[in-house]
Amino acid sequence: MRLVFLTQSVDPGHPVLAATIPKIRALAERVDEVVVLAQSGRADGLPPNVELHNFGAASRLGRALRFGQALRRALPADAVVAHMIPLYVVLAAPLVRPRRTPLLLWYTHWKASTTLRAAERLATAIVTVDRRSFPLDSPKVLPIGHGIDVDEFACTDRSGRSGLRALVLGRYSPAKGIETILRAVQQVEGAEVQLHGVALNDLERRHRGDLERLGIPLGDAVPRAQVPELLARSDILVNNMEAGAPDKVVYEAAAACLPVLASNPVFDELFDGYPLLFERDSPESLAERLRWFAALDEGERAEIGHTLRKRVAQRHSVGTWADGVLAAAR
Repeated sequence: MRLVFLTQSVDPGHPVLAATIPKIRALAERVDEVVVLAQSGRADGLPPNVELHNFGAASRLGRALRFGQALRRALPADAVVAHMIPLYVVLAAPLVRPRRTPLLLWYTHWKASTTLRAAERLATAIVTVDRRSFPLDSPKVLPIGHGIDVDEFACTDRSGRSGLRALVLGRYSPAKGIETILRAVQQVEGAEVQLHGVALNDLERRHRGDLERLGIPLGDAVPRAQVPELLARSDILVNNMEAGAPDKVVYEAAAACLPVLASNPVFDELFDGYPLLFERDSPESLAERLRWFAALDEGERAEIGHTLRKRVAQRHSVGTWADGVLAAAR
């Protein structure tokens, strides 16, 4: 089987997009050949049956032209998979659909754009984490779980610690609800929070400036390779992403046996049996959850962490993700 994979970046050092690489590897383990078309990237560490072509250019028109040229050379293929960018489906459809080649979109986000609506019509299937993680009602949606490289994250022993160290990872976007987290931590005696994130546009840079006024230090993004260490040093991850977008970092923390508090109801299956959800816009709700967690003994915390890791391995591993993509492509 020959698979074409369309993505923004193939870069092991990228704080957000490096997680795409284990997905590519998992697909490569299951097919004869993967041709990756990326706006930027390098082939370091990719399997020998993966071929990488960059279509980056100085202008949007230039990128679109180079994208089309690269896709023409990559075809024919047994399936084409677009990773998180609906525009790739729109651009690829005129070349792919006349061949009756499956054209898939992997998408997990709360935002429904005009481009996404066009991509939904043009794609043969939409793969996503959960039906609630795709913002349009479509019969093409196939929930396949997230794709987490569980082996990347060690299950750390967190016994013998004092206090409560909360961790927040992600972009400094208003959609992340970071202000609520900071105000909640300020209400909990003995709790401290460490933040690491990136501001990728003017809106996010302004929002980071607003958050700095709360007086809690804000850290920059860390290389992907340092994320497991950050998780190991923490007692709990807190995530307040807007509903409909199940943040990948929640599953990564769970894979590291790190308990998680989150507001997104899409995590109800992952959290089943534990009161780990809080109200998104309520610092008081989160503060109450933090106090509850702080009162747990080491064994109770460890039980939560091990249970979450087991659920990620069963339902959200990079292997189950790749199997789901290929099933949707057939």
